[in-house]
Amino acid sequence: MKNVFKRLVTATALTATAGLAMAETQGVTDDEIVIGSVNDLSGIFAAVGVPAIKGANVVFDRVNAEGGVHGRTIRYVVEDNGYQMPRAMQGYNKLLNRDKVFAMLQSLGTPMNVAGFKLLDPKGIPNVAPLSAARQMLQEPMDNKFTSFSSYYDQARVGVKYLAAEFGGQSVCTMYLPTDFGKEILEGSHAGAEEAGITFAAETTHKPDETDFVGSLSKLKEEGCNIVTIALGVRQAITVVGTAKKMGLEDMKFLGTSASFLTVVAQVPGGVTDGFYAAASWQDLWARADEPAPAAFIEEYKAATGEDPVGFSMLGYAAAEMMVKALEAAGPDLTQESFIAAMETLDYQDDLVGNHMTFGPDDHQGADSVYVSVVDNGAWKMVYEE
Repeated sequence: MKNVFKRLVTATALTATAGLAMAETQGVTDDEIVIGSVNDLSGIFAAVGVPAIKGANVVFDRVNAEGGVHGRTIRYVVEDNGYQMPRAMQGYNKLLNRDKVFAMLQSLGTPMNVAGFKLLDPKGIPNVAPLSAARQMLQEPMDNKFTSFSSYYDQARVGVKYLAAEFGGQSVCTMYLPTDFGKEILEGSHAGAEEAGITFAAETTHKPDETDFVGSLSKLKEEGCNIVTIALGVRQAITVVGTAKKMGLEDMKFLGTSASFLTVVAQVPGGVTDGFYAAASWQDLWARADEPAPAAFIEEYKAATGEDPVGFSMLGYAAAEMMVKALEAAGPDLTQESFIAAMETLDYQDDLVGNHMTFGPDDHQGADSVYVSVVDNGAWKMVYEE
């Protein structure tokens, strides 16, 4: 009888301990997981943030309708930063202290993410698939940070090498926002020029609301720039390419990174962006629309939203699917530690984005590929892979 009582007390204590651990896990209850995002829904990268959030919600709505993950539904709370630092920090503070999020998914902006780490890291909050390809997304401490794709640095580096080899360009220049985002692409452009054995000639810096680029392009023309890398807002990149055509700068090849690899950039009326290159870490959605995985996604997204998806709708969807895979692998006793351990076990082929995704304890970057594409008759066409 004494042994039975002892076992009963021990079991009760273990149950209480497990319940206490669960209660101490921020953003997790018996029936809900709270995921956050600080995104750009109204600023210069809204063409990235808005479709990405819609894509993620298609996944979460479907998963919730099917009963959630281990009996818990996912509540996705998104704060708009307008690509402005003060609003971003307000968003992080609200999500961490009021909403008590368990993890962050698809937060947008290199400087915003870097500043947010100061709040996330002390709490061990996972930051998953940020909408930034800067190398700082895996800065130390790295254990709670996971990215999906190759860095801006590598994208610019590979893209410059390709254009130099393809067109014999001898002089590289960069137009950029003087932020962590812009500096990352600037450094990659320098590295690409060095590897290609050509000259890095000049750079111009710009404000987020700048719209007149005639002076800067005239300067780059005087410097003899053959290849111009761009680290600007979406509308700005389109304006630069259109302005260059009006100025007759046909010898300049313009290269963006994943921040410019958007459906809306390819589809600018009048062929304004035809001939514009972008180096990214995934393949274009509509170029593969007849393949099984993209076709199924397009059908599901249109049924859920009433809209045609774009490239970043696909990325938001893929990131949410990755989050769900990790939550499932973490098991019902969900903690930040069990989630991070689960992320490090993910190894799967993502046919939607066209990449093999693999993580490990020492590898928190899902894919390493770089694809160079060019706008051809209003659509992206892949021309190189490394």
